[in-house]
Amino acid sequence: MCGRLNVADSPGVKSLCDQLEITLWPEEGMLKKRFTRATDRVSIVMQHNGKSVMRNAVWWLLLEPDHRGPVMRFIPSKYTSFNTRYDKLNKRGSAGYQAFRQQRCVIPASGFGESQKRGSSMTYHDMIASEDTPLAMGGLYREWHGRDPHGNTFIETSCSVVTLAPHPKLMPIHEKASPLMLSAEDNSLQRWLDCAAHPVEALSDLLEPTIRHRFTVTPINKPSLYQPIGESFTIEPD
Repeated sequence: MCGRLNVADSPGVKSLCDQLEITLWPEEGMLKKRFTRATDRVSIVMQHNGKSVMRNAVWWLLLEPDHRGPVMRFIPSKYTSFNTRYDKLNKRGSAGYQAFRQQRCVIPASGFGESQKRGSSMTYHDMIASEDTPLAMGGLYREWHGRDPHGNTFIETSCSVVTLAPHPKLMPIHEKASPLMLSAEDNSLQRWLDCAAHPVEALSDLLEPTIRHRFTVTPINKPSLYQPIGESFTIEPD
């Protein structure tokens, strides 16, 4: 997965948020952006005391403190971590090992983008999920505790998207990996989100590449410009 999300103010995203029964929303509201890239902030949903809450998090799992300036803040580390590979989830000492067990989250999204190198050029595709099959990306989150110059403590949240082995239907678009896509319709979303009720030993089937949504795929010239350069086509769920 190349590291860009489409989070539009769409019926599908609204429906998913309704299904999640979010009890606490971030003060700034849910972040919506057609072109959300790695290191941007994105809205995630997690469980806290048995209830779904939303936070806005940095899309880069590993952060480090930055003491420059009057206010200490956290910035993305030098280690690439906007995605967490499925084969690292059970590796002790990896960035996602503990989060996989205790801090799983989902990222409501309209769709995502993929890129692939063809010879010396790059190809780009946007994938938008049908409104009747709301998309949630399976992810991990971490919390970083800091203190400002006045002695006040604060928490910064970071996240990553879990990526799986390539899916055969996506190979022409991106042949290296596929994102973990979850749905409320088959209970995969609920299982991933509820860390207390569903330990990692019971989630092995979710780490198999599966397309649970119907996608409209459009070849585009560049993610930042979003100009179609070919006919759209459909990828059906498995």
